[in-house]
Amino acid sequence: MTNDRTVIPILSLRGLRKSFGAAEIIRGVDLDLRAGERHALIGPNGAGKSTLFHLISGNLRPSAGEIVLGGQSIGGWSPERVNRHGLARSFQITNIFPKLSVFENVRIAVMQRHRLQYNAWRRIERIGALREETERLLEQVRLQHQAATLGGEMTYSAQRSLELAMTLASNPQVVLLDEPMAGMSSEETQYTAELIREVTAGRTLLLVEHDMDVVFSLGERVSVLVYGQVIATGTPDEIRRHDGVREAYLGEEHAA
Repeated sequence: MTNDRTVIPILSLRGLRKSFGAAEIIRGVDLDLRAGERHALIGPNGAGKSTLFHLISGNLRPSAGEIVLGGQSIGGWSPERVNRHGLARSFQITNIFPKLSVFENVRIAVMQRHRLQYNAWRRIERIGALREETERLLEQVRLQHQAATLGGEMTYSAQRSLELAMTLASNPQVVLLDEPMAGMSSEETQYTAELIREVTAGRTLLLVEHDMDVVFSLGERVSVLVYGQVIATGTPDEIRRHDGVREAYLGEEHAA
């Protein structure tokens, strides 16, 4: 019996390009993500990783090429429409409401999913369901005991966990995480990597991360982006052994 996970990609990029004036940042990217896999995207600074994320999530319009999510071409869609179609992302910079409580931050994200943020009457009718969904998300990211804490008073790693809960509030099929472990200690990195593994189980994850230990332990497949082009995709072991990757990114010492 054929396994659809290995045949039909949930997210597919074909000939994707993005230029800013004369500068071409993304130069013909082809990439498939299998449903339910954890896929890491690595590359040196300036390779175009964040630009690629902006294209996929609707923050930028492609100059050429196609982005297909769940069988639907989404290139040029607004971020809100992309999100409603099943894709959510985080950003390099923590994106929370620092003067609202942890509970309120997540509840706002849940309300956005149900399009209740501008409808006070429907919000009142659904307040019980909203509370239950918010509490469930907080428990998923292990923040239930900090529900009343202001977002701005949390540790940096806890803020990233909060942002993860807000990202999951739309119940996405595909999750894009942009350097979620940046600025963390070794202990915080290990904790957050395990949390990401737990909460994205059953979803498709595309992760940009510079910590190679995290990349090779968390990613089932790894793609390498260099100067706006994917030069290799494979398992962690295949990427470690790839001559072009060692030269362009990892370095011989790390590869050894």
